[in-house]
Amino acid sequence: MKVNRIHHVAYRCKDAKQTVDWYVKHLNMDFVLAIAEDLVPSTKAPDPYMHVFLDAGNGNVLAFFELPTAPEMGRDTNTPDWVQHIAFKVDSVEELEVAKSRLQASGIDVIGITDHTIFKSIYFFDPNGHRLELACDTATPEMQEKLDAVKWDMLEEWSQTRRAPKHAAWMHENEFH
Repeated sequence: MKVNRIHHVAYRCKDAKQTVDWYVKHLNMDFVLAIAEDLVPSTKAPDPYMHVFLDAGNGNVLAFFELPTAPEMGRDTNTPDWVQHIAFKVDSVEELEVAKSRLQASGIDVIGITDHTIFKSIYFFDPNGHRLELACDTATPEMQEKLDAVKWDMLEEWSQTRRAPKHAAWMHENEFH
């Protein structure tokens, strides 16, 4: 068996309608499905929810659960805010710049444009506190080949030392800029 794509990724939200409205307005996603139940289908636990689904492009679906009887939504305080995030691909740096301007004009704080050498991105938060990223690829075929050639060695070195391997240090030394 080989997975062919993500069917959907689900996160919790504070307010399903506010969340759908925000993603439709700010990221131009289509609202594609809502499911509401009083019992969890897999466990039969009495836990009412609203489950909403948004089209994130190319068959990718982003979903949210609103859980009105559960304790207030929190986050993993042992994990830095920048780690857990959802990254969406855009086609160009120009689209990234337009998105940044639109988000800021709506009062949304945006970090970036950040240059990661192989892609550029911006970061911001949705109304639920989920960190989001819009990214556009900028890697050349040569860069991709160099990274592909060292990925397993880097992973092995990391697993042994828990220190950042330097196989791709060129990404931070302006070799390709």
